Amino acid sequence: MNSSYEKIIILMRHKRLKLSAVFLLGIALTSLQAQESVNATGSNASGSGGSVSYSVGQVVYTTNTGTNASVAQGVQQPCEIFTITEIENIAISLVQISAYPNPVTNYLELFVEMENTEDFSFQLFDIHGRLLQTQKLTNSNTQIDMTDYIPSTYFIKVISGNQSLKEFKIIKN
Repeated sequence: MNSSYEKIIILMRHKRLKLSAVFLLGIALTSLQAQESVNATGSNASGSGGSVSYSVGQVVYTTNTGTNASVAQGVQQPCEIFTITEIENIAISLVQISAYPNPVTNYLELFVEMENTEDFSFQLFDIHGRLLQTQKLTNSNTQIDMTDYIPSTYFIKVISGNQSLKEFKIIKN
C-alpha cells in the first residue's frame, strides 16, 4: 500500500509540475512584444507573381551625425550619384571629372583629372536653377563649401571656356 501511495504522490507532483510549466509559459507569452512602427501610409499589392505588403514613411526617426556624414535610422535614404550631362570633346583630353561625397554635409570635393585646369570653372545652382556660386578651378582638386546652404538638391556644372563638360546632381543633408 505504501508503494501505491507513493505513485499517487509522484503523479500529483508531475501534474503540478506540468501546471507550473504551462502557467510560466503563459505568463512569458503575454509579455512578449513585437517590433512596432508608425508609418505614414501602406497597403497590400498583388499581381500574377504574388502579393506583398508595404509601408511608406515613418513619422518619427532619429539622426546620428558624425564628422563626415549623418544617418537617419528607420528611414530609407537614397544615395544617388547622377551625371546629368557629359560632353566628350576630342580637343580636350579629359580623363575624369567627379564630385564626392554625395550626399554632402559640409564640403564637396570636385576632382578634375587633367594637367591644365586654367580654363575650367564650376557653377553651383539650386533646385530652381538659380546660380549660387561660380569659381575658376585653380588645381585638379577643389573644395566647395556647402555649410551655408540648406538641405536640398543642387547642381554642379563643370565648364571649360563656354562649353559645359559635365553636370552633377548633388544632395545636401
